[in-house]
Amino acid sequence: MEKRTPIYIFLQKIARWFIQPFCPFHAQGMEQVPKEGAAIICCNHLGLTDVFRLGFSLKRQIYYMAKAELFRFKPFAMILKGLGAYPVQRGRSDRKAINESIRLIREGHLLGIFPEGHRSKDGLPGQPKAGAVMLAHKYQIPIVPCCIVMYGGGPVKLFHRAEVVFGAPIKPQELQITKGSGSEYRAANHVVWGKILNMREETLKKFS
Repeated sequence: MEKRTPIYIFLQKIARWFIQPFCPFHAQGMEQVPKEGAAIICCNHLGLTDVFRLGFSLKRQIYYMAKAELFRFKPFAMILKGLGAYPVQRGRSDRKAINESIRLIREGHLLGIFPEGHRSKDGLPGQPKAGAVMLAHKYQIPIVPCCIVMYGGGPVKLFHRAEVVFGAPIKPQELQITKGSGSEYRAANHVVWGKILNMREETLKKFS
């Protein structure tokens, strides 16, 4: 297993017992996540607590892009970086953030991507972008679909339990991307997002 940052280890082993009561959850399917090698955790985005629920579910560290505005306050920026987050300028192409993603993939890490690009205020799925499938195809790594669902299907609320579900990895060849065209990326993105939506629906059925 690759090394984890000291802050990440601290959060997983000690701080989780103080944080988890505020964002309780049950996780399933963790065995689906590769134990080594690069992979993308592709997940819907409900709120800031998503990173804690995902991080507490797995032993491996997950690295995320986070909006650059969160890094303006230096003490908070140090914590974010310790958690594996790195800044991205939203609304434009950020070459530095892209290069950092590529470095993490080449070093065999888990990359966490929220394809909607922003959190859902009502708990409903948004429109995903195709960045995850583009990286998966270019670097030939699997995508692990993941879904976080609050009980009742609504938005994130403190002290309300959520279900975290990891699905079977989608191999790069399953994306059926050959030419790297926009239409292929859109179709592949539809496949990945469709699996996440199906997982969400199946989880909601269990709540009823």
